[in-house]
Amino acid sequence: MTEFLRACRREPTSYTPIWLMRQAGRYQPEYRALRERYSFVELCKKPELAAEVTLLPVQQLGVDAAIIFADILLILEPLGIGFHFAKDDGPKIDKPIRTPGDVNAVASAIDSDESLGYVMQAIRNTRSGLPKDVPLIGFAGAPFTLASYVIEGGGSRDYMHTKALMFGDEGAWNALMEKLRNAVANYLNAQVRAGAQALQLFDSWVGCLSPSDYERYVAPHMRKLFAAIDKSVPVIHFGTGNPALYPLMKAAGGDVIGLDFRSELGPTWDALGETAVMGNLDPYSLLAPLPELKRRVNHVLDGACGRAGHIFNLGHGIFPQASVERAKALVDYVHEQSSRQR
Repeated sequence: MTEFLRACRREPTSYTPIWLMRQAGRYQPEYRALRERYSFVELCKKPELAAEVTLLPVQQLGVDAAIIFADILLILEPLGIGFHFAKDDGPKIDKPIRTPGDVNAVASAIDSDESLGYVMQAIRNTRSGLPKDVPLIGFAGAPFTLASYVIEGGGSRDYMHTKALMFGDEGAWNALMEKLRNAVANYLNAQVRAGAQALQLFDSWVGCLSPSDYERYVAPHMRKLFAAIDKSVPVIHFGTGNPALYPLMKAAGGDVIGLDFRSELGPTWDALGETAVMGNLDPYSLLAPLPELKRRVNHVLDGACGRAGHIFNLGHGIFPQASVERAKALVDYVHEQSSRQR
């Protein structure tokens, strides 16, 4: 078993494994060159290119896990929800879902092996190109974050339309969440069958909720989702924006709780108790001079205290202005420094 998978299961490791969210992306010159020839969606839908992009950070940075190159919104197409990527403005939903009639029109089930088969082929291609000691992570957006996208029609600062449906028509909200939950379970299990060795659920927008609203409107669906996911691989449950939600996320499910940069790793892990954790360096630490970057890495590692079950990561995705050189320096230093703590 690899160091990353051992950490997911809270088994001792010889060093702290590290990978980086969005470790394949616009900060890499090779990725930018591909994007000059192909759209983002084309990269996702061409398995040979998606595998090439997935392998890049493994080859360049020496990370301890790869994550398949895809997007959380790909699952929307087989559900009958159209979207497109607007230049410099991110993803946009063609027809937002805001009424009970809109919810009824969303497909009740999907066959991911058929409708998202290009992702499964990319997973198979990537596995064939990965070193044996580097596992592959599959992923999906969590139902709340997907629901927010399709209701808001894109990014949002206040989630007004999402909360209007959630608070105003709980029946329609639950119907939408059920459809998304079932689709996500189908999609993730298909990824495991294709060769994914771990999974991550991205609940990137869940931090807009209070703990009581999370418990009422989201947690029941997350518990059912985790019950439906293949138990043969570890699952990372990642959310951002509100550290008060972490105990509820842990209760909802997941082998690893992904922490964003807004929480202190040590006290947060102490409060969570028996779980593995992932995180949680502020991504913009990569802009700091190297001595300051190392100081900030040490702070995270000191919070973990060498406990079994820590996976080092950024507290959110790497950003386009980062450099490959500094990202590699981060990976190397985490390996070096954490091995001294063992």
